[in-house]
Amino acid sequence: MKKLINDPFAFVDETIEGILLAHPGHLKRCDGSKRALMRADGPIEGKVAIVTGGGSGHIPVFLGYVGPGLCDAVSVGNVFSSPSPDEMLAATKAVHGGAGVLHLYGNYSGDKMNFGMAAEMAEMDEIEVATVLVSDDVSSAPPEEADRRRAVAGLFFAYKIAGARAEEGGSLAEVVAAAESAVAATRSMGVALTPCTIPAAGAPTFEIGEGEMEIGMGIHGEPGVRRGEIMPADDVVDELLGHVLADLPFRAGDEVAVLVNSLGATPPEELYIMYRRLHRVLGEARIAIHRSFIGEYATSLEMAGASISLLRLDEELKRLLDAPAYSPFVPKLGA
Repeated sequence: MKKLINDPFAFVDETIEGILLAHPGHLKRCDGSKRALMRADGPIEGKVAIVTGGGSGHIPVFLGYVGPGLCDAVSVGNVFSSPSPDEMLAATKAVHGGAGVLHLYGNYSGDKMNFGMAAEMAEMDEIEVATVLVSDDVSSAPPEEADRRRAVAGLFFAYKIAGARAEEGGSLAEVVAAAESAVAATRSMGVALTPCTIPAAGAPTFEIGEGEMEIGMGIHGEPGVRRGEIMPADDVVDELLGHVLADLPFRAGDEVAVLVNSLGATPPEELYIMYRRLHRVLGEARIAIHRSFIGEYATSLEMAGASISLLRLDEELKRLLDAPAYSPFVPKLGA
């Protein structure tokens, strides 16, 4: 294991400490919490608060999506492990401004259980909580079992859409509706080239041959749809897009936002080679690209690989996607 760390078991807490020192005007700790952070200007009275969270190891998910036009607070656990209900409750209570709280996170069993417990405890304190789960990975279950699908980089679109609606003063029901619209219109699929190593474990999360890739692998190393020899970038894009386009399905005349995401070790040059092919394929399918996002939006430590996400837009989703937002972790968030 080659990593620029100190104590592997201090990895998460030292990461948080560094983030707070680097961005003191952007984030602060929630009262009484070690691993829950919130907007430095929060809580905001009369605004629906959005709280997210999950395992560490995915920056900018989850810690990087707190800020104006995005989420209000976040709680994180150990690497690839759900945060505790107490940390999630601390985040929920810290940013509640009287208009209710939306829990917006990925469709993973540990997160569902612990966020659910936190929501129940918050409601005992008379805080109204709603929940929306992101489930954009088409490789993780067939369409008829979409409620089993896991979240991957499509989380970004859910944060951006829901965050914009909350920032402009939408009610809890309206923010929930915006988040659900984004989730329903987003599809993603990825490819992994190498594993990553959880610092506390000291060993790769899975094994893959030197000349192999796995199509559809999840961001924690969950099994994909097939493993085979590494293919040229154009062929990889064609295969990923084939699954994504067929699933919603996307059709000629649609307008989309595109996200080409690095899983951590894949450089921008390779992402732009992928985008070049994606742009051509969508053009031939007469699907218009409204905005493109290329870079690290949901990573898996040092895993090499990438994912493609498409969000089918209507006028309301387009308006919310283009609304101003800010995070020091992610460029090109809003108009």
